[in-house]
Amino acid sequence: MSVAERLAALGITLPAVVPPVASYVPAVSTGGFVYTSGQLPMIDGAMPRTGKVGAEVSAEDAKADARQCALNGLAAIEAEIGSLDRITRIVKVVGFVASAEGFQGQPGVINGASDVLGEIFGDAGRHARSAVGVAELPLGAPVEVELVVAFA
Repeated sequence: MSVAERLAALGITLPAVVPPVASYVPAVSTGGFVYTSGQLPMIDGAMPRTGKVGAEVSAEDAKADARQCALNGLAAIEAEIGSLDRITRIVKVVGFVASAEGFQGQPGVINGASDVLGEIFGDAGRHARSAVGVAELPLGAPVEVELVVAFA
């Protein structure tokens, strides 16, 4: 089953590539890997919510945002290499969570990205990961996610 067929079976529509908000490109490929820039949970050019997780943003909403970040990352990867069918492995996910003081649920939030990648790519979607709490993220985003994927 192609990745496009898998996305359709899951009811997932890949978004358009989110335009950069500063001086960078959404993704770069080299040596059989694609590295994405940090992906915010933008939907149709807008942030669905802003604030810190554990204060203004619930962990469940932030988990949904992490999922959107991963989908935005896949859109950037597809634009870089032409087809998601070229992905042979999701290698690494790095997730940043704008965290209110005392919030320690960063791994559960970033599961939103990890889970959707597993649903789409199966065993090839299993990856190494970091989930980091930070004070602030660009544009007030509650979550930001970077992907590293291997491709052929």
